[in-house]
Amino acid sequence: MDFTQFSEVEKIFLQEAGIDRQTTRMPYITVENFPKLGLLSALRFLEWVSKNPEGVVSISAGKTSDYFLYFTHYLLDNWDEEKGKKLREKYGLGAITKPDMKGLQYVQMNEFYPISSAQHNSFYNAVVNKFIDGFGLDRNKALLINSDEIELFEGRKYTDVFPDLTIDLSLRFRNANTPAEHIQQKSILMIDNWCTAYEQKIREKGGIGFFMGGIGPDGHIAFNTRGTDHYSTTRLTSTNFETQAVTAADLGGIEVSRKRLVITIGLETITFNPEAVAIIFAAGEAIADTIKNSIESEPTNEFPATALQKLKNGRFYLTNGAAVKLEDSVLKYYTTGEWTHQKTERAVIDLCKKINKFGHRLTIEDLKADEYCRLIPNIDENTVPSVINSIKAKLEKGMERESNQVFYHTGPHHDDIMLGIMPHTNRQLRDASNEFHFAVATSGFNAVTNKFLISTLHSTLEFLKKGEIQMVKFPDFFTEGYKYKWDKDIYHYLDAVAAMNPTEKLRGVCHRVVRNIVKLNNVKDEAELILKINEMIISLKNTYDGGKNPENIQKLKGKIREMEEELVWAHFGVPVSNVHHLNLGFYTSKGLSSKPDRDRDVEPILNEFRKYKPTVISLAMDPEGSGPDTHYKVLQAIAAAVQEWKKEADTSNVRIVGYRNVWFRYHPADTEVIVPVSLNSLFILDQSFENSYLTQVDASYPSYQHDGKFSHLTQRVWVEQLKQIQLLLGKDFFYLHEKPLVRATHGLIYFREMSVDQFIRQAQELEKSIEGLPI
Repeated sequence: MDFTQFSEVEKIFLQEAGIDRQTTRMPYITVENFPKLGLLSALRFLEWVSKNPEGVVSISAGKTSDYFLYFTHYLLDNWDEEKGKKLREKYGLGAITKPDMKGLQYVQMNEFYPISSAQHNSFYNAVVNKFIDGFGLDRNKALLINSDEIELFEGRKYTDVFPDLTIDLSLRFRNANTPAEHIQQKSILMIDNWCTAYEQKIREKGGIGFFMGGIGPDGHIAFNTRGTDHYSTTRLTSTNFETQAVTAADLGGIEVSRKRLVITIGLETITFNPEAVAIIFAAGEAIADTIKNSIESEPTNEFPATALQKLKNGRFYLTNGAAVKLEDSVLKYYTTGEWTHQKTERAVIDLCKKINKFGHRLTIEDLKADEYCRLIPNIDENTVPSVINSIKAKLEKGMERESNQVFYHTGPHHDDIMLGIMPHTNRQLRDASNEFHFAVATSGFNAVTNKFLISTLHSTLEFLKKGEIQMVKFPDFFTEGYKYKWDKDIYHYLDAVAAMNPTEKLRGVCHRVVRNIVKLNNVKDEAELILKINEMIISLKNTYDGGKNPENIQKLKGKIREMEEELVWAHFGVPVSNVHHLNLGFYTSKGLSSKPDRDRDVEPILNEFRKYKPTVISLAMDPEGSGPDTHYKVLQAIAAAVQEWKKEADTSNVRIVGYRNVWFRYHPADTEVIVPVSLNSLFILDQSFENSYLTQVDASYPSYQHDGKFSHLTQRVWVEQLKQIQLLLGKDFFYLHEKPLVRATHGLIYFREMSVDQFIRQAQELEKSIEGLPI
């Protein structure tokens, strides 16, 4: 590999990563985790700025840039301090003078349109706060996209021209049929002219000198989605579903993002300057397929990032998870370290799919012809059977019935446990000797839309008006009564589910809403209750889509999510008292620390372990998420609690179950347990999801993989996993099996099972990977 193409900073990170060869069409650098990705990006940026103090820069203002911003400020603020110099010297910046940021010319790469520049979820707002004010840049030298300042027909405001904020781009090409359409058509063409002028201004600056941004699940760069022409320029355009799904959280739901257009610089805008440094950074296994396609494919409109191949200074900065599917990474996996049966499993299972051949039909010649299977030591007629037998053993383990156990299942978000291991959990619930606890780490208020809460509050007012929430008439309700019979709300609701009575279901929800409003707001009587509900409705209606709610509304949204979790497990007789709402502080904290806080995050979990003494603890096992993500932080908090608990109690017989759900998937070779899933289990999953997770049925914040309910996506994942194992074992293994459960199998779940010591070792490896980082 030609190391001369890399900067001094990049060379050091390449050496740390142990990368000595690359076969991709674009160079890349890998790091262990998301924070270090931010450090690499910050160091490379400062290295470039030191040589280009008046350069043109375009850097993503989204959440993925937070660690970049943190480390850039850390280095600048501590440039001549010992801790700053030590970090600079380690990574090749010891000799350079502190860069002066004031001369940089910032170019905003994209924006939703239309959106008020005053909204916190506009990119304009983020750019001004993070870069213009944050770095002290000269606003007069910047090119910004401010929806409020883009001129429209006859000087009108976008709220007048597009009153529902929806823009029909077909007006570019068809006749306007109404006076309103005429105004819209003229305005759209004026926006197009603005975009052309914006593009020209960038080119007059010589083009972008330093571009850095993330990449979307469809491969989008800025808002250049899959299928974008590599010669595209700045324009007003629509987006695709994947992009709408990932921006739904910013805009207040897919209902909003689906209709919202964007203004984006084009791929040709990014590559106009042949000397440009263009860096795409990505984290997490969820994006691994996109990274593989973007780096290994020839230039194609299908993968927008392939347009950057024309730049000699184009780079991908990746975490190990994001790079895991690159051919280089796969080869490194097989050729470094000792050979294990796990590697044999992976190679053989993948070969079945690669050549579309059942496992029992694989020949020694097939194995020797494959670039990875040929590495298996001592290949013979027992190689494939050994894999078949070990996978069967995992399947047998997944069918074991357990008794006299204390299960403590945890989920970062509401519905994570269900979508991860519900069929397995339900089978263990049938044994009355088992004790079950379900704990959700975060409040989940972000997943409740304003629209849902407004509708629920209006319904609550209607029930109160009709006198159908009788408990508020009890003399002690507002002092003591609201604290009791929370289980009754759940039972009432599920009775209504059984009776197929939607009105009574809604009344059950409103009962709980009333209890929570009284509790959270210290309400003294019915009149004050009605007043408080009306105040909340007004506040919600006056909040823009994606806007921040007042704390009392956030808490009420969180309480609705709590009820949903109680509902799903009450389907199986689990009492409200056994569903725990931890509300860990990091969820609302503004800090970037990747380590859990002892008192805030670890102690609540540790106290639960002390109290219930679980023999089985489950958690979402995603050691490296796509960004500063909740799964990773909850994993670290649980790991810290387990380590502390081990000092106090005998944990030698405690098992740790690590599951994944719709966001991340295991390879069967990486797991110890495979659980059969029947059609009955799939039906129960879908029905209990729909009847319990009321805020999620409309999928306002969907996965980019599926436009619909998470339960449907989960089913798809489990069915795909069954197909993977069917190709190894053969379909007849299932439909001719002696056990009814196997014959009834139409999906599979994979999960890890570890001892406490094994789990702690893995957690310590994660901690070690961020040692030395000042976070």
